[in-house]
Amino acid sequence: MATFFGEVVAAPSRAGVDEDDEEEAPEDREIRLELEKRREVHILWNAAFKASTESSSDHQLPCSKFILGVGHNAAAFLSSFVLHSGDWEAVGSVKLWNEWCRTSSTTSVLPTDSFCLFYQLISDPTVLLCQCTCFVAEDQQFQWLEKVFGCMQKTGLQVAVFSTSSITDYKTPESTLMLSSPFLKALKTKRFKDNVCCSLLEQPNIARDLPAAVLSYCQVWQIPAVLYQCYTDAIKLDIVTIEAFKPVLSSKILSSLVKNTSRSTETLAKLTTTTEINNIYT
Repeated sequence: MATFFGEVVAAPSRAGVDEDDEEEAPEDREIRLELEKRREVHILWNAAFKASTESSSDHQLPCSKFILGVGHNAAAFLSSFVLHSGDWEAVGSVKLWNEWCRTSSTTSVLPTDSFCLFYQLISDPTVLLCQCTCFVAEDQQFQWLEKVFGCMQKTGLQVAVFSTSSITDYKTPESTLMLSSPFLKALKTKRFKDNVCCSLLEQPNIARDLPAAVLSYCQVWQIPAVLYQCYTDAIKLDIVTIEAFKPVLSSKILSSLVKNTSRSTETLAKLTTTTEINNIYT
C-alpha cells in the first residue's frame, strides 16, 4: 500500500498458501489477463507534445516544475488560481478503468467528472500541470508514475502535490471537533529545501493513495517534492476547502505562475454553480 512517512505498509499476505497446489485453469488465466489488460493505464499525449519528446535523445522533455492536483477540490484550486491566471495548453490525458472510475480521452470535462488532464505553460514549456480527479487504484499507481514521470527529465525538476483528506482521518490527541476545518498540512521529501506554507504533518499521520505514491517516487529518485494536504469536513466541491490552499500561492514553486487572480472568485463561483446544478440530478 502506498503511504508516505518513512514507512512501508504491507499488503495482506497469503502466507501458508502453496501456489504450486493451485494450478490456474485456462479460463481463469484468460479472465485474469483480460482484466490486467483492461486495467492498464494509458497516457494520451497530443501530437505536438509527443513529437517534442520523440525528438529528444532520451525521449524526455526538460521539466522544471510539475504541479499535481489530486481530487476535485485540489483540481478546482489549480483551475481557479493557476490555469486561469496564465496561458496553458492541454497536452494530454490519462485513460484508465477500475472498479471506482472510468476516464476517457476527452479534454471537455465538467468539474464533477472523473478525469486526469495535463497542461503545459505556453510561455515556459518546462512547466507541466496535472489535474487528477479520478481514482488511481493501488495496482495502477506504479504504471501512472512510470508513464507520467517517464516523459520528464528529472534533473532540475521540482514537484508540488495538492490533495484533500477527511478531517476524520487526522490523528491528534485532541478531539477533531476542536479543530478549525479546513486546514493545511505539508509533507516533503529530503531534497525539498524551500520553506513550506504551513506546519508539517505530524506522525502518526500519513499520506495515502496517489499523493503518497508520487512523494515516495520523488524520495527514491531524489526529486525535491512537497505535498500540501487539506483536511476538511466537506465531501464535495467546496469553496472554503478550495480557498484553504491559497497560502501556497506565495510559495516559490507557484508564485511565478500566478500572474492575475482577479477572475479567480468568478471562476470558483462558476465551478460550484455547475456542481450544484449537476447534484440536482444525482
